[in-house]
Amino acid sequence: MKFVDEFRDAQLGRVVAGQILAAADPGRHYKVMEVCGGHTHSIYKYGIDDLLPEAVELVHGPGCPVCVIPMGRVDDGIAVARQEGVIFTCFGDMLRVPGSELTLLDAKAQGADVRMVYSPLDALRLARSNPRREVVFFAIGFETTAPSTALTLKRAKAEGVLNFSCICNHVTIVPPLRALLESPDLRLDGFIGPGHVCTVVGARPFEFIPVDYARPLVISGFEPLDILHSILMILRQLQEGRCEVENQYTRVVPREGNLRALEVMAEVFELRPHFEWRGLGFISQSALKLSAAYRDFDAELRFALPGVRVADPKACQCGEVLKGVIKPWECKVFGTACTPDHAIGTCMVSPEGACAAYYNYGRFAREKEAV
Repeated sequence: MKFVDEFRDAQLGRVVAGQILAAADPGRHYKVMEVCGGHTHSIYKYGIDDLLPEAVELVHGPGCPVCVIPMGRVDDGIAVARQEGVIFTCFGDMLRVPGSELTLLDAKAQGADVRMVYSPLDALRLARSNPRREVVFFAIGFETTAPSTALTLKRAKAEGVLNFSCICNHVTIVPPLRALLESPDLRLDGFIGPGHVCTVVGARPFEFIPVDYARPLVISGFEPLDILHSILMILRQLQEGRCEVENQYTRVVPREGNLRALEVMAEVFELRPHFEWRGLGFISQSALKLSAAYRDFDAELRFALPGVRVADPKACQCGEVLKGVIKPWECKVFGTACTPDHAIGTCMVSPEGACAAYYNYGRFAREKEAV
């Protein structure tokens, strides 16, 4: 197949769904986690859940980069944004992520110079054109977006743009998956691997899942047939007694990943000893910080950050959603006190958040089922 409409062919989708049903052992219930928030949105948008047999249940993982940012880190960003002479830049979905009291959008309304950018290069361009201002980029994302931040910092260093700095919130995908697999609360039969992350890191980092935990993982694309095919591949592994990392997304993901991107990341970043994840707590060596060679561009060293750990609101169950323990609609405030316009938790804010996905694409189906 070469064109996007072929990957959305409803008739082919029904054929693959029939093959999934045939591959499922009678009487067995399968629980498969899609790691990436992009997969979650495709599943809800295209009604993939409705095509699957009842024996196959999809649960959501901690693969939304905005969702896993804890409130304390948002408060750190707001504190920097409020400082005189600072232009604070971030991606659009970060603007509405709640801190302990405010969002960055609230801080902007109160006078802070907060600007949305589409790329860290946009922030660097602002620094060049505003040499008397401090321009700070609030970097977020898994290994997918980390190379663009790294390349921007390399350019800033090469050009000597010293009024540019970065608050690094880049996280890595393997440690939270290991934490989930160690959790007694969740039984999983397999994983739909994060296609975007794997374009950078490749397949090798996930080999610990079949080796150490005897669970299959299939790296998947994001179109409906990609996801259905990946589920079929997982069930066939289980049916045949195999357990390995397979790559369904071969048209994009090389097994070794993007070696140039990995090389740039290794130069610019190093692992943090520990980092707090929303809903998952502190996980060792699960996030990146700027290396010693780039400390001059580290906003965490340039500015005084509060660095206070903030507990999530008691009503919000984003942590349980991120761990796959509950579905979005099982949260007590889902669709009532917590909506995309007035979000309590990050899962309702981000375009990749599970709660936002179900609110936008699935809530009416759930209401219909309840009638």
